[in-house]
Amino acid sequence: MDLHSLPIEELAPLVRRRKASPIELTRAYLQRVEKLNPALNAYITVTAERALADARRAEREIQRGQYRGPLHGIPISLKDNIYTRGVRTTAGSKVLAEFVPGEDADVAQRLFAAGSILLGKTNLHEFAYGVATENPHYGPARNPWDTARIPGGSSGGSAAAIAAGLCAASIGTDTGGSIRIPAAHCGIVGLKPTFDAVSVHGIVPLSLSLDHAGPLARTVGDALLLYEAAARPADERRVLAAMARADLKRLRLAASVKKPLRGAVLGRPREYFFEGLDAEVQQAVERAVQACEELGARVVEAAVPGMREMTEPSTHMALAEARAWHQSQGWFPARAGDYGEDVRKRLEMGAEVRAVDYIESLRRKALLTAEMRGVFRRVDAIFAPVTPVAATLIGQNVVLLGGQEEPVRAALLRLNRPANFAGLPAISVPCGFTSGGLPIGLQLIGPPFGERDLCHIARAYEQAHEWRKARPPLHGHA
Repeated sequence: MDLHSLPIEELAPLVRRRKASPIELTRAYLQRVEKLNPALNAYITVTAERALADARRAEREIQRGQYRGPLHGIPISLKDNIYTRGVRTTAGSKVLAEFVPGEDADVAQRLFAAGSILLGKTNLHEFAYGVATENPHYGPARNPWDTARIPGGSSGGSAAAIAAGLCAASIGTDTGGSIRIPAAHCGIVGLKPTFDAVSVHGIVPLSLSLDHAGPLARTVGDALLLYEAAARPADERRVLAAMARADLKRLRLAASVKKPLRGAVLGRPREYFFEGLDAEVQQAVERAVQACEELGARVVEAAVPGMREMTEPSTHMALAEARAWHQSQGWFPARAGDYGEDVRKRLEMGAEVRAVDYIESLRRKALLTAEMRGVFRRVDAIFAPVTPVAATLIGQNVVLLGGQEEPVRAALLRLNRPANFAGLPAISVPCGFTSGGLPIGLQLIGPPFGERDLCHIARAYEQAHEWRKARPPLHGHA
């Protein structure tokens, strides 16, 4: 049995029934990390000794009947901008190359309390300020489907590691698409929760008004398990106790129902989200829309006003807030030479954002949030592509879409920014491949705190297709 290829929802029952050992599982992942990480550069730091020690502890606890829930004994990774006590947290930067936090981030605390095992910290675009994970200090992370291509970013290392079987799941961050873009590019699932549903305390910030933290995983069911463990609970002990009693079969209900989406109303925005797309991406998403109709959903037109006026204010907000934070740490401009060129330029641009423009951005953010929430009075979720194009080549700066050249960064952010700007939950789920064998992602955006319903819709689509079972060429290497 290739344990490294199984989703958590299949691994967890094996671990609980002692059919699979946390030690055995951890060793299997570490062996793949040793073999494949040199080609993928998915990890910046590997915590092998800690992982094995935690695996031994988890095994003892499970043998004593102290099972904590479906994440107990499951090896995961964390994006390297998430604080981990006693383990360096570089944020993909030279500035923090030797930084070792004295505490865990809130999200790390919750996952460790649920019994998960840390395999290491994953590569990212420097300070999470980019979409390619072409890191100038630690080298570029590479896409397992084609190592000449980007895995997306900024959580590119996490997505590459999951797709290649170097961890069971990961936590990333998303300020303008940084969970969903790499999930789509690497053929896995990425869930960006509602703003502030998962604490970002103890995460190196990019833009405090737009930052989100959330899971990357092999399946929608896995993403939901991680979300439930990571989300802010009203009573942590009650939530963890409920997780320990959780029946994983509830995540498989969609597979046994002929029309699992009967009664669901899905909105299809013709404008903005379906403009300037690669033909193969558009065809894959169109087929996904049709598939959901066949599963019982009703698809209606959904106008989402204000999309075109969103780019400039969201950009101003990110630029200004990133510059303000780096300046407050005393790093910029004092240590400007220690930053990669692209991030340095954006931080320089942040000083040029006028106060009046920043305040106007806040006003527009409130307006767009209200407008998008209004759409969900009529629909349960909105369909869109995750990105207008599949993974581009490392070093590629522009793409040709609709006969027009567009910067890669702008293209990949374009369809993801709205959910960040409005603070809405959004999920990326695989929906096909290009003729060249590159994954394509379907995006579903939902109402505030609608993560479970969003996952139900995505799960129903996922279970009706075989995309989730596809493995990249590197996956078969042992």
